[in-house]
Amino acid sequence: MNDTTDPLAATLFAEVFTVDQLARNVVSRALPKGMEISHFSVLNHLAHIGEERTPAQLAATFHVTRGAMTNTLSKLEWAGHIHIRPDWDDARRKFVSISPAGRQARDAALAAFMPVIADVVRSIGTERVRAALPVLRELRKQLELDP
Repeated sequence: MNDTTDPLAATLFAEVFTVDQLARNVVSRALPKGMEISHFSVLNHLAHIGEERTPAQLAATFHVTRGAMTNTLSKLEWAGHIHIRPDWDDARRKFVSISPAGRQARDAALAAFMPVIADVVRSIGTERVRAALPVLRELRKQLELDP
């Protein structure tokens, strides 16, 4: 076996990449008009944590550049889905929070695609999905360690 080729690793990542692409397609088709996955992801994160975050913190959370996050936040602010306010202690910094309209948009998006995802989980079987989660979590943790 060639040391540079690990068939198990190649197969694992091929499956992960394919599942990612297919899942993004399913979710994208179900999202409300004008909403992108990146928009939903930020809204979902802000709704989940229930606290303000700086654009830099959000960029780090999503492993994107600050410029990419600024672009996403600009679109969300324009749509009225988030509020961006200055940091009263440090004028160079800003804080981002989800707006009531953003919470409604996030809830509408979830309502649109969760039935599709729930059907997939039921089709595979909840026990098999539960069994896969620890491996997927460990894979994510290992990849987060790699800069």
